[in-house]
Amino acid sequence: MQEKPSNINKLVYFIISVIFLIGFNLYSSTYLSNISQEPILLFPGIKLNYMENTGAAFSILQDYKICLIIFAIAAIILILWYLIKNISELSMMAILMVSLLITGVGCNLYERLAFGFVRDYFELTFVNFPVFNISDIFINVSVIVIMFMLITKNYAKK
Repeated sequence: MQEKPSNINKLVYFIISVIFLIGFNLYSSTYLSNISQEPILLFPGIKLNYMENTGAAFSILQDYKICLIIFAIAAIILILWYLIKNISELSMMAILMVSLLITGVGCNLYERLAFGFVRDYFELTFVNFPVFNISDIFINVSVIVIMFMLITKNYAKK
C-alpha cells in the first residue's frame, strides 16, 4: 500500500512547483516577447505576434489596471486560502493545477505592475481569437482540469 503524502510534503511540492513555473513563465515570456516584435510563423496556424494588453482576457476591461490588479490579488489570496484550508484532501494533481493557476494569475499581475500591461505573443491564425501568453495558457488549462476533476469526483460519489 502506497503512503499518502503529508500536508508538509504537499506544501513543499506546491512551493517548488510555483517557483519553477514562475521562472519558466517569466523567462519564456521575456524571450518570446523579444523575438516576436515582428510576426513569426511558429507552426501552421500559430504565429508569434507581440502585443501589449492593458485589459484582461479578450481585452475586456481595457485600461482598468487598478481593478485588474485588485482582482488578481484577491484571486491569489482566495486560492492560497483554499489551498491551506483543503490541502489534506487535495491530490498531488490538484495541487499542481492550483500551482498553475496561481502562477498564471501571479505572472500576469507581475507584468501589469512592472510594465503597465501584459505581454501577449501567441496568435492563432486559423480562427479569430485574441493574442495570448503562457500565463493565459496556465490559467485556462488549470481551470479546465480542476473543473474536470470536480465533475468526475462528484460523479463518482453518486
